[in-house]
Amino acid sequence: MKKSLTRIILAALLLPASVAGASEADFLKSMEGDWSGKGTVRVRANSSPVGVSCNIASDATNTSLTLSGNCRGMVVVSRAINASLKAEGASYSGTYTGAGSGKAGLSGSRNGNAIDLGIRWAKEVNGDRIARLTVQKVGDNGMKLTTTDVDPKTGKNIVTSEINLRRS
Repeated sequence: MKKSLTRIILAALLLPASVAGASEADFLKSMEGDWSGKGTVRVRANSSPVGVSCNIASDATNTSLTLSGNCRGMVVVSRAINASLKAEGASYSGTYTGAGSGKAGLSGSRNGNAIDLGIRWAKEVNGDRIARLTVQKVGDNGMKLTTTDVDPKTGKNIVTSEINLRRS
């Protein structure tokens, strides 16, 4: 009985380590492909969300992920979206364009199935030059891109875009 309990405890301790030990290369490669989906975008923090449809292609290597595509919504929004990330261990850095402010810097790390990134805009957006971008893998064939920013009027975090994609 004591050996069985020891084995169960050992298995329980090793299971999270094996899940957490999935390599960055495997994670990045799982995000490669052609993606399409819908979501919402706020052009500015004080504007109403606009529904958008997006098509994004992603390429991955063992140490990088590139997302490139377009989101369209009514006549109000049509934007090219590009993100280029390099991984060094679980740390990520790169660039992002898509907010109309020029090329923004990205830096952050992976947390489970999501890459959490700080954005440093090329010029002020919503009253400052910082925001957040999360690139999240959802199941085997889903990806969610979420940007959040601080509303300059309320000081509260708001979602400025949320795009839910499925592998095409």
